[in-house]
Amino acid sequence: MSVNTTSRWDAKDYAANAAFVPALGAPVVDLLAPKPGEHILDLGSGDGVLTEKLVEAGTTVVAVDASPEMIVAARERRLDAHVVDGQKLAFGPEFDAVFSNAALHWMLDAPAVAKGVFAALKPGGRFVGEMGGQGNIATLRAALHAELKARGYQTDDRDPQWYAAPDEFVAVYEAAGFTDIAATLIPRPTPLPAGVAGWLRTFRTGFLDAAGVPDAEQDDVAQAVETRLETAFRQPDGSWLADYVRLRFSMRKPA
Repeated sequence: MSVNTTSRWDAKDYAANAAFVPALGAPVVDLLAPKPGEHILDLGSGDGVLTEKLVEAGTTVVAVDASPEMIVAARERRLDAHVVDGQKLAFGPEFDAVFSNAALHWMLDAPAVAKGVFAALKPGGRFVGEMGGQGNIATLRAALHAELKARGYQTDDRDPQWYAAPDEFVAVYEAAGFTDIAATLIPRPTPLPAGVAGWLRTFRTGFLDAAGVPDAEQDDVAQAVETRLETAFRQPDGSWLADYVRLRFSMRKPA
């Protein structure tokens, strides 16, 4: 399977509107508990903000992401970063750990990801991370689909992300050979600093492209979706809070 065609990123826009993603990933770094001297693969590293945290812990990190734009941003941080499709990992058993934050749900061939991560780990190595889970941004996604349908665009009700339930996730990684798998859904209402419209510009430009929405209309669509969600997401202080649900996980490759 090829890279998700609805995954389109602008590194500057991401840094401005989505800084909450690495900020809220700090507990996942704590769960990984990186140790000085470890060799770690950061899968879906984005612009490298969390990768830097791993390096600061004294580890050697290889960062991979499918977005060339994000890898340019990561290299500007002087990180060892490479454009790699996470569904086509080709590493041997060289890493003590693999880490991933807010990325796996973009990789739709989950068994291929699991196989590649397993092959990349040394015996006894661990895979720790977090991704969008079952029910993630359900209200937001429904409003986007409703607005597009109202404008005459044809969309698939299934979004091009894998928001897995824990049992579904565990089954994929057990089949790849992992043991000691823990996977938990965490409802996490999440502030949107740029509002719903800004979130859509950052995270769903590729989806709007795929739906056939012209560039000149995309801002109008984003504003209309924000209006639809005013009652559900707008807080008394004027901020916006979205219905995020995360799937946090850890597992090991048998020794």
